[in-house]
Amino acid sequence: MRAISVLLTGLVLGGTAAPAATCQRTDQPLPSRQQVLEAMTRANTYFMNEWPDPGKIIVTNKARPSNIWTRAAYYEGLLALYRIDPEPAYLDYAVRWGDFHHWNLRDGHTYTRNADDQAAGQTYIELYQIDPKPERIRYIKASIDSMMATDKIDDWHWIDAIQMAMPVFAKLGVVYENPAYFERMYQMFMYAKEKQGEHGLYDPKAGLWWRDADFDPPHTSPSGKDVYWSRGNGWVLMALARVLDVIPQDAPHRDEYVRTFREMARALVPLQRPDGFWNVDLDDPTDFGGRETSGTAMFTYGLAWGIDHGLLDRATYLPVVAKAWNGLVNDALHPDGFLGYVQGTGKQPSDGQPVTYDSRPDFDDYALGAFLLAGSEVYELAGGAK
Repeated sequence: MRAISVLLTGLVLGGTAAPAATCQRTDQPLPSRQQVLEAMTRANTYFMNEWPDPGKIIVTNKARPSNIWTRAAYYEGLLALYRIDPEPAYLDYAVRWGDFHHWNLRDGHTYTRNADDQAAGQTYIELYQIDPKPERIRYIKASIDSMMATDKIDDWHWIDAIQMAMPVFAKLGVVYENPAYFERMYQMFMYAKEKQGEHGLYDPKAGLWWRDADFDPPHTSPSGKDVYWSRGNGWVLMALARVLDVIPQDAPHRDEYVRTFREMARALVPLQRPDGFWNVDLDDPTDFGGRETSGTAMFTYGLAWGIDHGLLDRATYLPVVAKAWNGLVNDALHPDGFLGYVQGTGKQPSDGQPVTYDSRPDFDDYALGAFLLAGSEVYELAGGAK
């Protein structure tokens, strides 16, 4: 049995043995609400100043529209910031983004099955809930409905897709009070978890996910360990939190999501670095190890949300969250609001390297979205009003 499984077993059984050295830590206090909000505002202001036009094309190795998945993840964080600090400029920035794209999906392709291209729908739906104009929800509903008109459930063949699309189904189910969205969401989640690839993408012994079928056993890292990519697992934890946050308490299959969420949370504790971050390869610090902001921010959000909503024990997980948030703010957030230690896009630890304090990833938006989501839940833990 790999070391990660041994550590997880100890946590589950309540063993008193000290975790591995990678998670040795001294408990730290949470910052004040004002300090959390200042860090969030600083990071967001930097981004909005860099991108004053929300419709501007994103150009890296090629040109892409500004409603692709990376930017969609940012707007999820922006609306989380807006909920605790309702500045009109934030709402206006998000609405102008939706208006620019006519509330449609990437390149106007409504009837896509690609979760990445459906991710913008999460924010479209939230903006519809703020101001229920039919055009805001028309295209994302049509996209999901077109999928549900078929029996195909194997679209989420990489775990990032769970975050990109699963909350869309959940939000539509809530808006339309239609449990059919919840049922199809469950079918697609369970196919990814248990059937995708040769083994399913979830490793129940580790409580973690392989990014896609390419990483199923017998694939290993250079040192012979399973590869559990940090950001990929971050997407899943984030998705589960965002789904559980909106579906009813008596929604079908809620227990399945809670169980998986808790298993992942337990698995993450012994893998946290002493500086509060997680490595890009969760179980192998020799595989491009070092601080990484995007996965760490996603875990911070998920764990903080779990504490805030009574799914995770405060005494156990609050020190993990506090150390992670303090690490993000003290070590990754620049004085001007730029976020360092962000791994660029990819699917494995070797992608998007190097990851340093000053390195600039190919996209500067998805990690910020996760950082803002994390901050919104840390703010709640620090005493902010719901």
